[in-house]
Amino acid sequence: MKKVKVFYMEGCPHCRKAFRILDELKANNPEYSDIDVEYIDENKDVKAANAHDYYYVPTFFVDGVKLHEGVPTEEKIERVLIEAIK
Repeated sequence: MKKVKVFYMEGCPHCRKAFRILDELKANNPEYSDIDVEYIDENKDVKAANAHDYYYVPTFFVDGVKLHEGVPTEEKIERVLIEAIK
């Protein structure tokens, strides 16, 4: 299984939506439940944030490849999870 990193900002409404979608997808799809997701607050871990190429949050990386950036939808977040289990 591939490593998922999510860059976010505390208080960001799009980040909260992405986390809700992620939690729902993992709860409703057992194949996603074992995916390891690392959450990185870009304001608290500036070094990690600066080491990755993105502008908007939330941003999802799978094994170092950016798969989603910005306003989340269920389809976009599920695409991240599908890539993580390949």
